[in-house]
Amino acid sequence: ALAPRCGWVLPALEQRFAVPAVLSPAAARPYAAAAKPANKDAKRSRQEKVKEKPRPRRRPLMTKPVDDVYLTWLYKRPSYQLEQAVGMLKRFQELDFTHPKQFVYINVFLDMALQKKKKVDPFSSSVSLPHRFTDEVNKVLVFTENTQEAEVAREHGAAIVGGVELMKWILEDEIQADFYVAVPAIIPKLIPLRNKLKRKYPSTRRNSLGSDIPKMVQFYRECHEYTVQDENIIKTRIARLDMPAEHIIANLKTIIHDICTFKPSNFDPIVQRLVIRSSTSEGLLLNLDGILPQVEKVEEKEEKENAAEEDQQKPVPESVST
Repeated sequence: ALAPRCGWVLPALEQRFAVPAVLSPAAARPYAAAAKPANKDAKRSRQEKVKEKPRPRRRPLMTKPVDDVYLTWLYKRPSYQLEQAVGMLKRFQELDFTHPKQFVYINVFLDMALQKKKKVDPFSSSVSLPHRFTDEVNKVLVFTENTQEAEVAREHGAAIVGGVELMKWILEDEIQADFYVAVPAIIPKLIPLRNKLKRKYPSTRRNSLGSDIPKMVQFYRECHEYTVQDENIIKTRIARLDMPAEHIIANLKTIIHDICTFKPSNFDPIVQRLVIRSSTSEGLLLNLDGILPQVEKVEEKEEKENAAEEDQQKPVPESVST
């Protein structure tokens, strides 16, 4: 029977629709309190299983492949002697029918670390190669206010010669050169160009500041420049592939020896890896034995020689007669 409209409810319905007292969340959901510890225990057990499970060991790389066709990532990258690698590059050119006068490049990977957190700053350098491989000549600008020095600079191949009047054109990028050379008398007036020229600013450390104008101009017209890229890599060309192998090797060793001067010899060698390639060939990893300068051996010899001299200088004890 329906309840009348006077607002009262039958006793059975009143018990059914009665609002229960306020209960705690744990009492309202007795299963929830037990569920959380169970989930935590499950997570802990999973973590323990992961810790207990040993990590898969990486398979050691093999040295030499047995077959002609193999997966390169399963084997160590082979390294070659310098003479062998140059001969391989020449052979690749013959087999591929590529241009015989293509350039030869090297990629030098450097170890710039010093003691603690110090590092060698990225650098650039210029070196005179024993065997030139290109007819390109660098554009050299000479700063001097002496008329006689200016004539000498022009006679020896300087592209631009002038004094303080050139500063305005250089700051406005109207005049640009590959290298800048100056005499000591004018260097105090060139200070406004320091931030503009940066590493190319004339300095005695780079042998671009001095009184011997013919020597400086000749060096910078024919020198080879290289720069550190990406903080620890040098990529530069060193020769042409049609040159004799002895000339290619001599140019490579000249550049490597110059690079090694930028890190003290009492640290690990700055050259970590060395790769040689031509314009159309793959890169060949070189064995560094015989390429890096033997600084440590020279020091050991000097120590042995000094010790021998000290032994010779020591007085010989007289024999006591009985």
